[in-house]
Amino acid sequence: MDARINFYGNAVAAKVAKYINSAGKAVADTSLPAATQELVKIRASQINGCGFCLDMHTKDAVAAGETSLRLNLVAAWREATVFTEAERAALELTEEGTRLADGGGVSDETWANAAKHYDEEQLSALVALVALINTYNRLNVITRQPAGDYQPGQFG
Repeated sequence: MDARINFYGNAVAAKVAKYINSAGKAVADTSLPAATQELVKIRASQINGCGFCLDMHTKDAVAAGETSLRLNLVAAWREATVFTEAERAALELTEEGTRLADGGGVSDETWANAAKHYDEEQLSALVALVALINTYNRLNVITRQPAGDYQPGQFG
């Protein structure tokens, strides 16, 4: 499969990617745990069917020491016992924030649960991360970016 657009070979696309990547760096540099950040990226990408992002973030998570058991259970996090309560709160917020078009939004209960585990900086980072990964997912799915060739740290 060939991508519809080469994001780094097109001036407008490259400029957009540059700014989105800068926002991603701002989130990455917060105190929101790196493992939680990868779990959030993976869960949103599963929901959105973004193979490119799943390839990237599962490989980055493994390179950072994440276990295959936890990665294999992200889609079924509610039934899995391998995630902390804080991670579960982040995954719930991710799902609700990713499925806005379903009409429910993010419930007060979900927000309160996340707020029990994360301070204001971390909550801000979590919200921004959900928005960013959904943006990346849409860019990659719309332009049919192929998955499978990513190497950990390739873009960083």
